[in-house]
Amino acid sequence: MSNTYAEEISMDEFQKVIEIYHTSMDDFLYIYDLVNDYYCISSSAMERFRVPGMQFENATNEFRKFVYPADFQMLFDDLTAIRRGEKDIHNVEYRWLDKEGDVVWINCRGKAVKSRDGVTRYLIGCINEIGKNQKADNVSGLLRESGLCSEITEREQRGLQGFMLRFGIDRFKEINENKGMDYGNMILRKTAECIRGAITPEQKLYRIMSDEFMVVDFSAQSTDSAKKLYKKIRRRIDKFIEANGYEVFYTVSAGILDFQSVSDKSYSNLMKLSEFALNEAKFRGRNQYYVYQREDYDKFLRKRRLIQLMRQAVNNDYKDFEVYFQPVVDIRKNTLYGAEALLRFRTEETGPVSPVEFIPMLEESGLIIPVGKWVIHQAMAACSKIQKKIPDFRVSINLSYIQILKSNVLAEIMAGIEKYRLRPGSVVVELTESGLLESNPNFIKFCEGLKANSVYLALDDFGTGYSNFHYLYHLSPDTIKIDRSFTLKALHYDYEYNILKHMVDMSHGISLKLCIEGIETKEELEKICEIGPDFIQGYYFGKPVTFEQFCQEHLQ
Repeated sequence: MSNTYAEEISMDEFQKVIEIYHTSMDDFLYIYDLVNDYYCISSSAMERFRVPGMQFENATNEFRKFVYPADFQMLFDDLTAIRRGEKDIHNVEYRWLDKEGDVVWINCRGKAVKSRDGVTRYLIGCINEIGKNQKADNVSGLLRESGLCSEITEREQRGLQGFMLRFGIDRFKEINENKGMDYGNMILRKTAECIRGAITPEQKLYRIMSDEFMVVDFSAQSTDSAKKLYKKIRRRIDKFIEANGYEVFYTVSAGILDFQSVSDKSYSNLMKLSEFALNEAKFRGRNQYYVYQREDYDKFLRKRRLIQLMRQAVNNDYKDFEVYFQPVVDIRKNTLYGAEALLRFRTEETGPVSPVEFIPMLEESGLIIPVGKWVIHQAMAACSKIQKKIPDFRVSINLSYIQILKSNVLAEIMAGIEKYRLRPGSVVVELTESGLLESNPNFIKFCEGLKANSVYLALDDFGTGYSNFHYLYHLSPDTIKIDRSFTLKALHYDYEYNILKHMVDMSHGISLKLCIEGIETKEELEKICEIGPDFIQGYYFGKPVTFEQFCQEHLQ
């Protein structure tokens, strides 16, 4: 090319060369007529990027349609320098926009071709995506995901059968952190060898990312062979660990996806579902396999959607959240003692969602921090209003251990008490036994802070765990609440009834108050009252309702 001048080769001939070669390479070939501002690129680029066509005039302006705006000036300056003859090599990394408008990093290289009179006429070169995965992995010696993509895409039209078996090394990050990257690479190589040694000639193995491998079998009739393969690979890995002197012990999890169980067999969907299957295996305890089930995936999608809706609600002034109130009755005085504030969530899309379902999602997502803060203020504002009619009225607020460990919830409680001018002892903090972490310094400090500021502590669901008296000794709560599940047993069986009676006597013996939850009928109330509890909570006295309904039903 160095001895060939631009006028010796026509633009049409350049275009023919591009079309001849572009089918045998991944890069996109191009020629740019700098004098006439005319551009020609491989036809395959039209399928990938927002280029207006295989050939187009007024190229400088057309570039704005597919070059990322922030990179346009850099490209323009480099092309201007080539036009002026200040340089003859173009080698720039910048961004283009794909068909969906997403950003794709490219490397555009080219060589300037001049006419006999020294004018720079053409820029000829190629464009390649620098963000694409490599086709092969030098660590494991396996093909990478692009090879798997090609295989699946090619077979999709003919109908897929068989399975995908997606492996992941459990806690691989810890191996890298403790032993170093080189040792981690050795584990990857050995794991690949164990898998390769276990598969049949019909099965293909790929390394798809970091610590994950994929086996595909297009001939299998069921997932039974995938399960057997997983166990076979595990045995080989165990032998390697033993031969390695147990220098490091690790396990593998696997997600199994039967092609026949999926209607959308596009590559992207298959990878998404196989990733879900692997994550489900890890979520269920690791060192096991999980076979994809549509019902489980639907639950996963619902969970993701609910978290999204709750996040939207938080950002929209807590729309769709509401605080309900259920009365707590002083059974000895037969008067309203207070109310428990209970969070509710409902949208037009989902209808009412059970707290049993959405509260763990709030905790997992961290949304329990802002939502919990909002509940505190809603509950205290309600308590302040009711105290104008019932001065000794108290409000109980449920806290998550996430709030205690990851936010200064004690300061929030005290700020609320001051803001709403609540009387000392007006607030009761309820903690479920399942969330208690009395060995944590922050938790201990929180409980001590409650007592120091006259905020009562109640242990909820008492009797459902295994360390009840241990918590009584360490936390010294003011009240214990008996869960309805235990109450029901006491109402039907003498043994549990006698246990409950002794619990009441014990509580009073150490100056504790006792609240029994779940009383729904007059007969249940009469039987429970015989053992002398302090407080009763249940549908018999009222269901959880909005603040307005609560006031109408209990303050008239």
